[in-house]
Amino acid sequence: MLRYSRAAFLAGALLVTGAPSLAETVSLNQAVAKALEAAPLLRAEEAAIAAARAGKVQADVRPNPSVTVEAENFVGTGPYSILRQAEVTATYNQSIERGGKRAARVALAEREIGVASASAEVTRLELAAAVQRSFLDILIAQQIEAIAKQQLSIEEGLQSEALRRVRGYKDPLFVETRAAARVAQAQIAVEQSQAQLRNARNALASFWGGNGDDLDVVGELVLGGNQKIELAEADQALEEARVARASAAVMVEQTRKTQDYTVNGGTRFIKGSNDIALVAGITIPLGRFDRNQGNIERARAERLRLELTAEANRLDRLRRRASLGAEADRALSRAEAIKSEVYPRVAKTLAQVREGYNRGGFSFRDMQDAADAIIVAQDNWLTAMIEYRDLQTEIDRLTGRFDASVAAINEGFTKP
Repeated sequence: MLRYSRAAFLAGALLVTGAPSLAETVSLNQAVAKALEAAPLLRAEEAAIAAARAGKVQADVRPNPSVTVEAENFVGTGPYSILRQAEVTATYNQSIERGGKRAARVALAEREIGVASASAEVTRLELAAAVQRSFLDILIAQQIEAIAKQQLSIEEGLQSEALRRVRGYKDPLFVETRAAARVAQAQIAVEQSQAQLRNARNALASFWGGNGDDLDVVGELVLGGNQKIELAEADQALEEARVARASAAVMVEQTRKTQDYTVNGGTRFIKGSNDIALVAGITIPLGRFDRNQGNIERARAERLRLELTAEANRLDRLRRRASLGAEADRALSRAEAIKSEVYPRVAKTLAQVREGYNRGGFSFRDMQDAADAIIVAQDNWLTAMIEYRDLQTEIDRLTGRFDASVAAINEGFTKP
């Protein structure tokens, strides 16, 4: 019964998340917050928003005026010899934009700001998803290390029992060798699991330039709470911002079919009589051939393409969300069944075989098979939990699990 109790304890250890507490312990939300605060990519998104705002300033600028200086009759023959009959005209020219061109440009620039801001939100959610995956990688690595240590403990126990029977001449010498080989394999598995855990910690700490050796996490593989059904607002906002920008581009192209006037005024100096006269003029393009028809149609087609693509993407996200939810439930159910039904039975089987082996009723191969059944159960549980991790991470990304925290941390990015 003592051995069976130990096996039952090992079954319960599947839920252990614990490595010893280190210098810095972070939760999932804290890890996301630290990564978002330190991410260079988000600084780049902030620069993109600033560039879009500068574009709006430029869009609101009127066309520059120009000054024209012309000299006529300043050199020639007879009465038009050098400067005798020269006429010098200086005019100030100003283009007059018509058709709402400047307002349309400003509206388009505002839509560019909207796209840049929405793109930044999506980037933050992508980063949060990457941090979440790295965070869960640590929890899984902790599970792998715990399982490897459990298996080493089992193998060392089997080795001890095998040595006792070999020393008592009840089993052949190769049983001792085989038991030692299994212990060596279990020790290698422990070392590999510890290296995997160190790598996972370093990967998470790298998001904010920290040290993985001074990092520990607190949390569960099965994420409870905040299980959103709706799709992330950021994805839809980006699609809508792109469509709005395309609509503004259509308006810009439509304004360009209206021709702009250029007015001018100035003075003319007449050398022959030393008189000064005023001059004025206006240039009116006729717009007979080019009315920007092609560019208008192209802009409209691009707007339609983005509208249809946005709807297609939304439907695709909805379908993916429904599919992921079912797959995640299956993976979690499989893991729970292994933990609650399969593992206790294989652990009990190993305890029973070990008792029978000590009485001479089973061979060492029987103990190996029973121990291997535990390894298989543990591996199957881990496989199911890793699948759940992948699915849940994608679900949380699609539904914007971190929408609120991302917005709170980065609200300054969208302020002018």
